[in-house]
Amino acid sequence: MVSAFYLLGIGSFLAVNLGFLGAYSHDLRWAFSTRTALLLFVSPALLALGRPVTLARRTLGPRGVDRIDRFMSSRVIKFLGNAVVEPFVTVLIFAIFLTPIAGALRLSPFGQAGVTILIPVIGLLLVLPLIEYSERRTAFFVTVEFLLAFVALIIDAIPGILLRLSGTVLDGLGAVAGAHPAWYPNPLRDQQLSGDLLWFIAEAADVPVLIILFVRWSRVDRKEAKSFDDLTDEQMDALTREHLRQRPE
Repeated sequence: MVSAFYLLGIGSFLAVNLGFLGAYSHDLRWAFSTRTALLLFVSPALLALGRPVTLARRTLGPRGVDRIDRFMSSRVIKFLGNAVVEPFVTVLIFAIFLTPIAGALRLSPFGQAGVTILIPVIGLLLVLPLIEYSERRTAFFVTVEFLLAFVALIIDAIPGILLRLSGTVLDGLGAVAGAHPAWYPNPLRDQQLSGDLLWFIAEAADVPVLIILFVRWSRVDRKEAKSFDDLTDEQMDALTREHLRQRPE
């Protein structure tokens, strides 16, 4: 877990921000949008594989563990940890690329810093409950999540498709001032590349979520089945009678 946390999680975060995408995020729309998408999907998912909550629980004292448990049991985490919420949060974030706000964020040092810090935090809040607390759902609820997650395959693609098909530059900016290498695309082509990559990353990122939900459903279903298997015949009869008593006439 520790190696996954540092090598995959922290390593991917540093690679995205200190590599090509981080270096050209100011100049190129597609570098900026791709960096944002990777910080929202990939780095948090890899970081969550290192089980940061579990690691924190092992290293902190009782008071620290209690704070973590209260935070992870809060309404905000329960809401964001619902797989139904993820596509809508994604669309809201990606919709920014359809507005002049994207240009302002890209050219602003504070905007770039905000993306670097806030986007991974949002992504981590979305994915952590899926991995750390898979046992806290019923099989029926996870089944509904699993089915609705397929809808995300369509919803997540909308911003990228709109960027790709638009014939105008939506962030209100032309080329960034200054001398540029010859390989830089023109503003419209830059936006189209941004749409292509957003579309691809959003769709690819839904696949691990579906896998996680399937694994979680399997675990919860086995746990619920075992809880019924452990009941005695008398307990099962009493449970059946109670269920029939509560049925509406």
